[in-house]
Amino acid sequence: MTIELDIAGALAERPGFLIRRMHQIHLALFAEECAAFDITPVQYSIMTVADSQPGLDQAQLAYEVGVDRATLANVVARLETKGLLRRRPSVSDKRVKLVSLSSRGAALLEKMLLPVQRAHDRTIAALPPKDRETFMALLMRLVNAENDYGRAPLKLG
Repeated sequence: MTIELDIAGALAERPGFLIRRMHQIHLALFAEECAAFDITPVQYSIMTVADSQPGLDQAQLAYEVGVDRATLANVVARLETKGLLRRRPSVSDKRVKLVSLSSRGAALLEKMLLPVQRAHDRTIAALPPKDRETFMALLMRLVNAENDYGRAPLKLG
């Protein structure tokens, strides 16, 4: 039992371990709040960007969301099959696909707004309200400072 406590103590001192665990918790909260929609957090992020910036090409969309282009192409294809996104070739380069949210996708995003917000709120609910803004600012600072080490570039505010 002492060994288990020592291991748990060591793990609790590792930011990567805690961040990974927090991510697992957030995914579970998102799945619980959004089970009725059959949409993952990455799919939701892609749909959100496609809604706010219609007509982005897939490379730009990957950059905005912070996923690699192969993953993005796969997820976009699934969302297009579900009728939630549309892809059309660029006028200037037919190889480039421009992505937009469909009206069905926009309606789904609207339905998901409150459940998604509940998942985000629940993720940081253990923090006192005054600490939540600080936590988010520090988290953004860490992500921005180490962004070059990620698998894919990410654009944050």
